[in-house]
Amino acid sequence: MIAYLKGKLAHKEPTFVLLEVNGIGYQVSISLHTFSEIKDREDLTLLTYLHVREDAHILYGFASEAEKQMFQNLISVNGVGPNTALMVLSYLSPTDLKNAIVREDVATLQSVKGIGGKTAQRLVLELKDKLRKDQVDDTGKTGLAHNTIRHEALTALITLGIAKAAAEKSVDAILKKSGNTISLEELVKQALKNA
Repeated sequence: MIAYLKGKLAHKEPTFVLLEVNGIGYQVSISLHTFSEIKDREDLTLLTYLHVREDAHILYGFASEAEKQMFQNLISVNGVGPNTALMVLSYLSPTDLKNAIVREDVATLQSVKGIGGKTAQRLVLELKDKLRKDQVDDTGKTGLAHNTIRHEALTALITLGIAKAAAEKSVDAILKKSGNTISLEELVKQALKNA
């Protein structure tokens, strides 16, 4: 997986950029949101997501972690592919999209080209609880540090082969017990014992 690219901006269009990294030019698909964020910068770092298909490997680029996370949330929904997710993020900022889903604002979601009533309802149904929980984590007492350590621990556990549901249950139980005083290493070790 290519996590990010850092290089010189060789060419920019509203839907893609060419980023030169050590003499290699990468074509990276972007949203209009990212397009407006990068402006006319010469040196650029884009967070990336590599989508592998039978006939192509396509890089998607994001100016912020919030946009990349929202993209990954969108493509986790059945029937929403990377191009549709990019279209949604071109119409709505990550914050506006998150608010629309949490408020169950189907009309706002349907205002995006290519998103019909069924898809808008599916986005709300499949993402509202997850995004509400993230919102609570972001604004809770433990704040961003808690959310980051939880995310990193879950990623590590899933990479180690633990089922996502079991990993979430174990990590959440440990974090509830220890609060914000536990290190990432200790959290992963305890979660592995409990999972």
